[in-house]
Amino acid sequence: MNASEAGAAQTSGVPDETLSYAYRPAPMGASWEFRLAPDALEWDIGRRSGRVPYGEIRRLRLSFRPVTVQTYRFLAEIWPAAGPKLQVASTSWKSMFEQERLDEPYSAFLAALHRRLAAARSNARFDTGSPPLLYWPGLAVFVGAGLALAGLVVRALQVEAWSAAALIVGVFVLMLWQVGTFFRRNRPGTYRPEEIPADSLPG
Repeated sequence: MNASEAGAAQTSGVPDETLSYAYRPAPMGASWEFRLAPDALEWDIGRRSGRVPYGEIRRLRLSFRPVTVQTYRFLAEIWPAAGPKLQVASTSWKSMFEQERLDEPYSAFLAALHRRLAAARSNARFDTGSPPLLYWPGLAVFVGAGLALAGLVVRALQVEAWSAAALIVGVFVLMLWQVGTFFRRNRPGTYRPEEIPADSLPG
């Protein structure tokens, strides 16, 4: 079953008790598949498979992680008490040069997983955004770059270099839109499983 078929199956009448999600993290290779059993998260990653009882999930992080091919991409990282870290992305490779968005099935799967964890009274830590040690220095660099571009616009206007000013304004607006969105959605924080932050999911 390819990622498109899996994405369709996940939202068309599948009972919540057996909700599943699948995506391809690379152009070549098998899909990564995740299933929500009544008592555990089950997974198949290539030749590896396993299951993690909901009570043994110790940490979960939701973040906005754009990549070159897909600029609207979200990622859930799941740390079991034992075993490998699991990653669930909101996009899937369709071919060597194309990715597809799985916004609805991804959001539905993550919402159902959080309901399982809340019902299991999990002691997991729920994080959102980038790690603080990466986020705050990056934000400082972003603000500094924005101020520098603003200064260039002022200087260009002073010498009546209208074309240069227009070009710099275009770069400034593009940076605010793309990089600003990244920092807005990735502000570090914690949350409760019953209240997933809207910026941490597609939509």
